[in-house]
Amino acid sequence: MSADKVAEYADGLCYTDLMAGYYIGAADEVLQAIADYSAWFFVWDDRHDRDIVHGRPAAWRRLKDQLHTALDSPEDHLSHSDPLVAGFSDSVRRLYSFLSGSWNLRFAGHFHEVIEAYDREFHNRTNGVVPGVEEYLQLRRLTFAHWIWTDLLEPSAGCELPAEVRENPAFHRAALLSQEFAAWYNDLCSLPKEIAGNEVHNLGISLITHEGLSLEEAIAEMRRRIEKCISEFIAAESDALRFADSLDDGTVGGKELSGAVQSCLGNMRNWFSSVYWFHHESGRYMVDSWDDRSTPPYVNNEAAGEK
Repeated sequence: MSADKVAEYADGLCYTDLMAGYYIGAADEVLQAIADYSAWFFVWDDRHDRDIVHGRPAAWRRLKDQLHTALDSPEDHLSHSDPLVAGFSDSVRRLYSFLSGSWNLRFAGHFHEVIEAYDREFHNRTNGVVPGVEEYLQLRRLTFAHWIWTDLLEPSAGCELPAEVRENPAFHRAALLSQEFAAWYNDLCSLPKEIAGNEVHNLGISLITHEGLSLEEAIAEMRRRIEKCISEFIAAESDALRFADSLDDGTVGGKELSGAVQSCLGNMRNWFSSVYWFHHESGRYMVDSWDDRSTPPYVNNEAAGEK
């Protein structure tokens, strides 16, 4: 991205605002690493999009394989010739420094799944395949990286959660619902852009294609699902907070674990407001101001040899 593009668009994209509103209470170095990783994720998403639009399957496969490799050994790829791979390696290396090796392996496992989900989306979009609603919702949990953003609650709280906490039904459901809201609200706000770009990966587009809904009916159904997600989160949150209280068994460790779980739950709740405001403040979704509603103005195609 050229300097004038950065000056014109970067601040207005509000990428770091999204993370700052979600991981409240995180140490400065943790929040900075997460914010940088989030910004990288958006750039990666745009590269993926341009490889599809311009028919570059070989370039996408090469990048996919490089990211898989860098995820397992980021120190070896800090000077990679592709800035996207180098930036990813730097972000992952920093994220790996906060908790234990077991957390790193869990994070890596989750992101390997995200990369493969992006590959499935590449195939669907290249071949014009609109997934069915349930198939799409399952895939969206991966392309939105639900469990990555949930993993990052732990370094933000300064505590690696044991499996019995992460797998507690109320805690797990609250985490899932916070991310479902974000993914579905993103689909709602990006629907005009994605229809204009002949997209196939959007909940609204799946509803229109496979459920026979009109555009207006699909939007109403998306809103219904989003509102239900909010009410179900509130119920799950109450159960999870009671679970968090039960972890305080009078020991120092119990009190610290209880506090960490409460911190994670508080930031799951913050995800709702942060995502909402991000989509109404970021230039990424203000498609009515774009000359070409299918192509973001901050994408520099010429840098990739495009016209």
